[in-house]
Amino acid sequence: MSDPRVDPRQDTRPDPRLSVFKTYKLYVGGKFPRSESGRVYEVSDAKGKWLANAPLSSRKDARDAVVAARKAFGGWAGATAYNRGQILYRVAEMLEGRKEQFVREVADAEGLSKPKATAQVDAAIDRWVWYAGWTDKIAQVVGGGNPVAGPYFNLSSPEPTGVVVVLAPQESSFLGLVSVLAPVIATGNTAIVIASEKSPLPALSLGEVLATSDVPGGVVNILSGRTSEITPSLAAHQDVNAIDLAGADEALAKELEIAAADNLKRVLRPQPVDNAEWFATPGTERMTAFLETKTVWHPTGALGASGSSY
Repeated sequence: MSDPRVDPRQDTRPDPRLSVFKTYKLYVGGKFPRSESGRVYEVSDAKGKWLANAPLSSRKDARDAVVAARKAFGGWAGATAYNRGQILYRVAEMLEGRKEQFVREVADAEGLSKPKATAQVDAAIDRWVWYAGWTDKIAQVVGGGNPVAGPYFNLSSPEPTGVVVVLAPQESSFLGLVSVLAPVIATGNTAIVIASEKSPLPALSLGEVLATSDVPGGVVNILSGRTSEITPSLAAHQDVNAIDLAGADEALAKELEIAAADNLKRVLRPQPVDNAEWFATPGTERMTAFLETKTVWHPTGALGASGSSY
């Protein structure tokens, strides 16, 4: 209880209240576990000041994430494209409500001024909305009816590839992350995200938003730690269908491509992108990168004398 004899406006005594530091955790299967190994590593800002301890994921954590992503795949891929769009839009809504937190984390992680960090977060929120609008339109762009010489309907439609490992960009801790994650889940895939090694905090906080945004548990799983330590086992994992190497350097990308070849994973090779380029309209390439095309032939029936029987 405060001393009634002391004017609070003139009270210069030290604040007796201890700060409550945030405990960052992984996001796997809709839950927030600590790393199975119990390890953490220090995360610092652009000036070397300590920010927090982040979980140091193990190969066991990675395997758990694959199990969660596979379990969630059937329901997410089977949801209507319109429903997926609603859920992605809800993510944008929730991010808007927590924008100040993400602005602070991005500014600390990337050494940006508040206005520049705000621009990054605003662009990331807009990107969720952009991909939410594409969920029920991409099939019309990449699918359709095919003309064939015969009495058949020939229809092609896109389907999600499956479980996709996404190596988030190392230098763009939030806008780059959203730019590589949103197209994967917009098209019905499930994802295992390896956060930026040096700046994982915005990605780990994103897990908290996803958990309250109607995204089913397991659709997105977020791991932090040493990229070169976690990813080889995922690239070789037989139940992973594709891998996006956006956050891998040249040497690691080559190693992961070789490992991914064992079960013919689809591999999206890393492209050099600076922070300014993440602001550009992304196009459809990252959505189509993790789509398979299913073509169905259906007989129209025997042609009659008029040549127009169905």
